[in-house]
Amino acid sequence: MNKTTKTAAGDFSRGKVSRIILKLGLPMMLAEFVHVLYNIVDRMYIGHMAEGGTLALTGLGICFPLITLIGAFANLFSTGGATLATIARGSREDGKAERIMGTSFSMLLITGVILTVLLYFSAPVTLRWLGGDETTLPAAMGYFRIYVLGTVPVLISLGMNPFISAQGFPRIGMMTVIIGAALNILLDPLLIYTLDMGIRGAALATVASQTASALWILFFLRSRRASLRLNGFCLDRKELGRIVHLGVTGFTFRVTNSITQAIVNIMLKTWGGAVSTVYVGAMSLINSLREMMSLPNSGIVMGAQSVMSYNYGAKLYRRVSESIRFTFLSGLSINLIMWALIMFIPEPLIRIFTSDEQLIGTAVISARIYFGAFPFMALQQAGQSTFVALNYPRYALFFSLLRKIVLVAPLTLLLPNLGLGVHGVFWAELISQLTGATACFVTMTVIVWRPMNEL
Repeated sequence: MNKTTKTAAGDFSRGKVSRIILKLGLPMMLAEFVHVLYNIVDRMYIGHMAEGGTLALTGLGICFPLITLIGAFANLFSTGGATLATIARGSREDGKAERIMGTSFSMLLITGVILTVLLYFSAPVTLRWLGGDETTLPAAMGYFRIYVLGTVPVLISLGMNPFISAQGFPRIGMMTVIIGAALNILLDPLLIYTLDMGIRGAALATVASQTASALWILFFLRSRRASLRLNGFCLDRKELGRIVHLGVTGFTFRVTNSITQAIVNIMLKTWGGAVSTVYVGAMSLINSLREMMSLPNSGIVMGAQSVMSYNYGAKLYRRVSESIRFTFLSGLSINLIMWALIMFIPEPLIRIFTSDEQLIGTAVISARIYFGAFPFMALQQAGQSTFVALNYPRYALFFSLLRKIVLVAPLTLLLPNLGLGVHGVFWAELISQLTGATACFVTMTVIVWRPMNEL
């Protein structure tokens, strides 16, 4: 493929903005759907195990903060790296874009090795601190110690796939997830039931599937078809600083989410009383529902970020403004539909994961509180994605901290003590969605969107 054809494949400066975003976003959304699907399939098989399904779900819920933490490091090097590489492509600086991508890859590799060692040996103490006890810790340990051995391929799979989609190859990016998901779905019943590995089988299936996805990514990025080629280990200190400076937003969002999940588990265990295990299991199911409900917007947001970054680099500000508007309006419409589903028919969705009637009843009540202000998350998504795409890291970082650290964490600690009991944990999320998301969107409008419309 010649250079002209490669450039045209990822040229976002021509054509209708909404059509380009959808062209990029729909394959990304499908890829995210498949990714969420194989996480959901894991939890479906685990929750419906003949013996100990609810305890296994609770054990998995205890692992969530650490799994989220691992994903945070993928964000640290991929979000900033993919954004800066796309801006460089928009400025026709392909050599610089390749150095950025190589630096991101090298840091993902180094970080993956360090995290594997640290988390494997600290798991017993850490998981107990996160809420594990004599009944739930065996399941949590069984899952996490296998999962953490796959940290390197997990980081490569999550961290390098955005570089494929940002080059204008969303279908290849989609295949990354489909390959891993298909393998995971095939391996889950074999390992969990046929080989009687239980929750350990689910972890092993996840590691194998992420390894397959990582190998696919490396094969494509080193092939001649890629517009930007991965040429091996590379550390450009100047670009690394810029990557981290911008990527720290996504990293902070996930780290604060990890901290919040840990606080939530501890508070549920403290205030749940004799049924604290059920409440931790219910939060595990709510996390699964959140993944499902956030799914339709995820592809659109990722597609819009690539279009915004490219046109910002090309100084086509009107197209950037159109991208912001489309991201917000489509996100609001989708979130209203998702909100209606969880408010009026939550039980069929929850039954996907468990047949335990006590867990179902607890999860229905808790989910209606937790997702009560979910439409407002469209404001957070539009504001946050714009700040990241246009290289406004300070604002993006501030609003990541505002919602999770300034609002959710203190409210999770405070509200149960103000007469709400264990339900105060779920009310904390609702309040943060209302206030934090609104503040993020209003600030983005004043600082970025309105001035851009005047250029």
